[in-house]
Formats: sequence, structure tokens, C-alpha cells
Amino acid sequence: MQRKHQVEFLLYLIDSFCYYNCGRKCDFNAQCQVILQVQSCLGVWVSRMAVDGVHMDGGCDWDGRWNHVKKFLERPGPFTHPDFEPSTESLQFLLETCKILVIGAGGLGCELLKDLALSGFRLIHVVDMDTIDVSNLNRQFLFRPKDVGRPKAEVAADFVNNRIPGCKVVPHFKKIQDFDESFYRQFHIIVCGLDSIIARRWMNGMLISLLSYEDGVLDPSSIIPLIDGGTEGFKGNARVILPGMTACIDCTLELYPPQINFPMCTIASMPRLPEHCIEYARILQWPKEKPFGETSLDGDNPEHIQWVFERSQERAAEFNITGVTYRLTQGVVKRIIPAVASTNAVIAARISL
Repeated sequence: MQRKHQVEFLLYLIDSFCYYNCGRKCDFNAQCQVILQVQSCLGVWVSRMAVDGVHMDGGCDWDGRWNHVKKFLERPGPFTHPDFEPSTESLQFLLETCKILVIGAGGLGCELLKDLALSGFRLIHVVDMDTIDVSNLNRQFLFRPKDVGRPKAEVAADFVNNRIPGCKVVPHFKKIQDFDESFYRQFHIIVCGLDSIIARRWMNGMLISLLSYEDGVLDPSSIIPLIDGGTEGFKGNARVILPGMTACIDCTLELYPPQINFPMCTIASMPRLPEHCIEYARILQWPKEKPFGETSLDGDNPEHIQWVFERSQERAAEFNITGVTYRLTQGVVKRIIPAVASTNAVIAARISL
């Protein structure tokens, strides 16, 4: 292993240990307990490197950094498209010109940002309207406990920019609907890591509206590829959509799993499941009793969830139903889809390729 790579690896190792040991990035102080532990294991030169403040130059491209990418771009393969022409210019386009938009900085979005940045994409924008919750930390690895409550897009961008030399991630703490056509026209590729079919359909419609035709013939230069991915438990999908050329989101809605909805008669009269009791409190009791005035039920408000949870328990006790928990209540109210970190990693890798 070259010394440059050794230095990078060891700095990453030290930095990671500090996050878990101290809850912050390493300041490379000689008295840092993590530095002292690493010194005892790896030798005096590691400590000297840390004390001297040796670190990676944020804008350098050292020898061999992009060898793994060149293997894809500069040689043919059995699975490449017939029209693919290996070229050294492809890597330069990737590093210097290609601008990519990632929509969503959650479980799938974190994996996407990491994979894309490490694959050579340097001009990345990320859009996400959500803030970090404690429940995100088990799989959304760009976030730490100190980040709870902060915008996902901003924290994810800061993490990637600090960790990967030369990469520039621009965050947008907004809804996708807050941007106009001129914003989306600037990108060469748009990658979706969304958990909403409604948002997917809106993005699909926006890209279709950007298409231009001359004498009824589609102008290829107006096409912005959409790479869509999604996960649910151990299941996931990834596909490329070329607006105006291939089947779009609206053409294939039947491919998405339908949302689970319970009959109102069952919820109101004959509940059999703990979910029925929760839906009764959410749909019928909340608007009737208005426990917090005219405020709508907010799945991210602990007081709202607690109220629904308590009413659900009362309903469950009335019909001798067990299994109503706070976590289940939160999942039903927020329509939380089961998430598995390894599934996100696999789908993100497939999208990045």
C-alpha cells in the first residue's frame, strides 16, 4: 500500500474512532486518547503524523485514485452497451463537468451520496425537506446524535465534503416543488431516493415537461435521465428512465406496492388488529376530540403520537386486542416503511453503476 493511501486510511480510522469515542471529529491533538491508543497499536510514526497535522490536501488527485473508475470507462466489457466507446475523456467529464442531482438524503440517499462521490462525481446537489430524527441513526450513517433536528441535506453535504477530497455537494433544504424548470435543466442526471410515489410522479412530470420536439421529433439533448430507486424491507428496485423514450413512472404505477388501507367499517365496528385501533384514534377520534385545537396530527410531534397511543390502548382494551405499542403507533401514523441498511446499500450500488 502506498504511503499516501496509508495516511488516508489511518486518518479515516482515527477520525472514525473519535466520532464514537468523543462524539466529534479528531483535532489531532497529541493528548487525544484515540491517538494514544492507535500509537500503541501502529507505532510511533502514526502519532508523529497526527501531532504534525499531516492530512489530505482537499483538492488533490493522487496517483491511482481513480483506477477503479478507469476500469469501467476506459475498456470494453461483456455487459457494456453496443454503442459504448471506451475513452479517457469519460473520466474527465465525470470529474469536471457532469452535474448530478440526488433527491432524498435518507437511508437510500446517504448511500447514494457516498457511492457517487467515491465514484468520481464531484458536482452533486442534494434536495431533502426532512430533518434528522433519532430513529434515522441506525442506518443513515452520515448523521450523528449531535445532528438530530438539523436538515438532512445540509448535514449529509457537510459530511461528504469534509470526508472526500475534491467533492462539492450543494444542499437544498426544500421541497422538490420549490424549484422551477431552470433549476432542473442544469443537471445531466437526476437520481431519486424517494419514499413517496406522489413525489416520484411530480419529478417524472417535471422531466417530461422539459422535453422539446422539432417537427414532432424528440430532441435527444432535452432528455435528462432519471434513475429511480426504492427499498422496502429486504426488497428493492433500481431502474433507468429516459423521459420520452422509455416507460415513465406514470406508465408503470402498477409496479409499486399498494399502500395498506383498512376498511372503515372494520376500524369503526369490528377491530381485530392493533393497527385497527390506531387508525380509529387517528381517523375518527382526533378530528372529533381535537386534543390540540385545530392543529393537524403531526407524526413527528411526540405529544401527538402519545395521545394517539393512549387512545389506541383504550380502544384495544375494549376489544381485548394486544400488541399496541408506541413504536407501532408511530409507524402507522407516519406510514413508516420497514428499512434495512443492507438493502439500501445494495440498491444504491446498483443505481451508481
